[in-house]
Amino acid sequence: MPSPRDPRTPVAPDYTPDERDLLRAVRHLVRADRDMRTRLSGAMRVNPTDLRSLRHVIRVVEEVERGESPSDSPGVTPRRLADHLGISTAAVTVLVDRLVASDHLERRPHPRDRRSVLLVPTERARREMAEHLADMHQRMKEIAAAVPDEARPALVEFLRSLTQEMERGTLDLGRP
Repeated sequence: MPSPRDPRTPVAPDYTPDERDLLRAVRHLVRADRDMRTRLSGAMRVNPTDLRSLRHVIRVVEEVERGESPSDSPGVTPRRLADHLGISTAAVTVLVDRLVASDHLERRPHPRDRRSVLLVPTERARREMAEHLADMHQRMKEIAAAVPDEARPALVEFLRSLTQEMERGTLDLGRP
């Protein structure tokens, strides 16, 4: 068992300085992303889950509008939104009621399923999202463009692999 002063523990293995810098940069990125989303939800006067919902609905609708989606229905069903958020359909109903009341979402009849509705963003939601994010996305694009072409595949693979490992959802907690 390592001593309390030894930095090599099961939680903090013996990383090289470069490995530690990479993982620290990812941690800082995740924290900055969370903080940005908190600021954005405050500016739009919606809670963070509502913001995730809006971003998802807007993204799906824009993919359909650009022809990048196999679906031809420009909207998201409440069931699909619940699945995306990992919450119950009852919780989604409350969330959607809030976003409809705040003029961020609209319910529209589903074109092929009379029992269902499609959720679509209002012009207000699209405008607010664009106003708050357009400048930041332009700066992010410039930062991405500055990454050397030959470094991009390795960087993308590193981030994808790290994401997949974190999404596995398994933690070795050991035996009690």
